[in-house]
Amino acid sequence: MGRMTEAVKHLLIINVILFFATQLYGDQLFQWLALWFPKNANFEWWQVVSHMFMHGGLMHILFNMYALWAFGTPLERMWGRNKFLFFYFSAGLGSAMLHTGVNYYFFSEGLTALESAGVAKAQVMDIISSGQYSPDWYNVVPRNTIDSMLTAFNTPAVGASGAIYGVLVAFAFVYSEAKLMLIFLPVPIKAKYFVPLLIAGDLIFGISNVNTGVAHFAHIGGALIGFIMMWYWKKNQFNDNRWN
Repeated sequence: MGRMTEAVKHLLIINVILFFATQLYGDQLFQWLALWFPKNANFEWWQVVSHMFMHGGLMHILFNMYALWAFGTPLERMWGRNKFLFFYFSAGLGSAMLHTGVNYYFFSEGLTALESAGVAKAQVMDIISSGQYSPDWYNVVPRNTIDSMLTAFNTPAVGASGAIYGVLVAFAFVYSEAKLMLIFLPVPIKAKYFVPLLIAGDLIFGISNVNTGVAHFAHIGGALIGFIMMWYWKKNQFNDNRWN
């Protein structure tokens, strides 16, 4: 793999510093820097970027930072620092947009269902804005609809995973024949099959709306933007142009 490249090194350092900072000031940092639903009082515009540097646990940051090092280093070496950072943050922003868009869908679905059942919108907003909910809602609207609405409103997104998925897609474009292994499937798989397999898993879990604690559509958003950018760059022959 060789020496760690500049942008990858600095991204890794910032992520690690903030991870340890959350051990001391977790609640406050998550309130400021995690990506909240736009209608939540905790939402701030900078969170579309800052959430990429926050992580929910040790395994979360270990996986993301390992992937950043393993797959980001060869890309930065090929593209240069500026082009790599542009790609990385573009994928992260795409991740935030799709995640937020899906949350809007689930939130609106629940709110509309409650309004149709005769519950005033203002009443719903007052209750959920205080961090609460009414058990009576479950009597008039399906449980999964209410749960999805509450999760969309109350659960912030954290992690570099969306940007990392974009990096994985780029790696699969450039090093399609490289052989990789899944932890639970210790058989070498070519990158051009490995990465779509990961994304397919996120798509299945995301569409089925299984509560796994993972922002599956954030992963898909990062991968989608990564794919679009790689397709555009390849089509226009920009892959070999360094931006430094």
